Amino acid sequence: MSVKKVTSLGEASSSGPATPEAYRAAVIGTGFMGRVHTHAVRAGGGEVVGVAGSSPAKAEQFRAAHRIARAHDDALELIHRPDVDVVHVCTPNHMHAPLSLAALAAGKHVVCEKPLATDAETARDLTTAAREADRVAVVPFVYRFHPMAREARAQVAAGAIGKVSLAHGGYLQDWLLYPEEDNWRVDPRVGGPTRAFGDIGSHWCDMLEFVTGDRITAVSAQTSRINDSRGENGGRAVTTEDLVTFQFATAGGAVGSAVISQVSPGRKNQLVLEVSGTEGSLRFDQEHPETLWAGGRGRTGIISRDDPALSPDASRMVTLPVGHPQGYQDCFNALVTDTGAAVAGGAPEGLPVFADGLRAAVLAESVLASARERRWVDVPAHEGPVSEACAARAPITGVDGA
Repeated sequence: MSVKKVTSLGEASSSGPATPEAYRAAVIGTGFMGRVHTHAVRAGGGEVVGVAGSSPAKAEQFRAAHRIARAHDDALELIHRPDVDVVHVCTPNHMHAPLSLAALAAGKHVVCEKPLATDAETARDLTTAAREADRVAVVPFVYRFHPMAREARAQVAAGAIGKVSLAHGGYLQDWLLYPEEDNWRVDPRVGGPTRAFGDIGSHWCDMLEFVTGDRITAVSAQTSRINDSRGENGGRAVTTEDLVTFQFATAGGAVGSAVISQVSPGRKNQLVLEVSGTEGSLRFDQEHPETLWAGGRGRTGIISRDDPALSPDASRMVTLPVGHPQGYQDCFNALVTDTGAAVAGGAPEGLPVFADGLRAAVLAESVLASARERRWVDVPAHEGPVSEACAARAPITGVDGA
């Protein structure tokens, strides 16, 4: 395989993601993701004008810790503030749909954490609502924003590895290894019917489809659980999965497999994608994001983000000199900056929108159906009909997130 300079898939510059206009954000949710979103808004020159959480005390604590002007007891009150342009929904999963719908109805742009919804039908309703409202509506599949993930995509699009025939990898964590470790994601009433796949497997599938430009059309999956109860003294019964393995086929004729786990000792956040074609292979490891492995018959090499032949779309994501690592927060910063550019009327390349969140929900339901029925399942095309009715609005409670 020859490693060569390729043309961007869209407009790009060499000075980083496009600078947005004024970006005034509301953050709903005071957990880990609320902190990440707050830092990302500010990194791009935006302002977090208010925060809401599951209680006035938590909202005030977050406001004070992050020097935000106002804490709100009521998330809807915050959404309807006239000085809010973009609503960032960083809550537990069951609140994503009602809060996003409320924001769209108020004429706001939305950045909603994944999963967009806990079922595909509601995700369709949200996608329709965003389109009808003509608002920018983003789902943070942030691993797309690693420069070397963009480079892998550009290499595949340029034909550098030939026709893609195989893709494999996985996403491994260990934060739920022990039975005493618990989280709201474990409760299907809050997190939804899938946990390991919905939480991290969806990221892997998004990376696969983003990098290859291909679509999964069929899956054969199995799920497993090593802890049937969680929490102190036996805690509560668990019904969602700890592990998923699946095979898949794509519209372009490729095949592949992936392993998804939240209970793999020693693995903290290892998202790995390897794509092989008729001329070469590429491998991206999210825990080592500064480089991209490129292999071929008779030649292997490492592409780094200071490579002079780096594609324009990868180059625009480079914000620090090599040797100063870029990571997870930098990806979020780039996503929010590109969201701001879209709000200002631009069309930044690769911004994940509600349709991508719908795609993840459709894939999740297909994986669960395959595991439950022990058979191959065809994955519906996400461009299919959408419901005309929006999901019913639920009470605005329990919105801190993690």
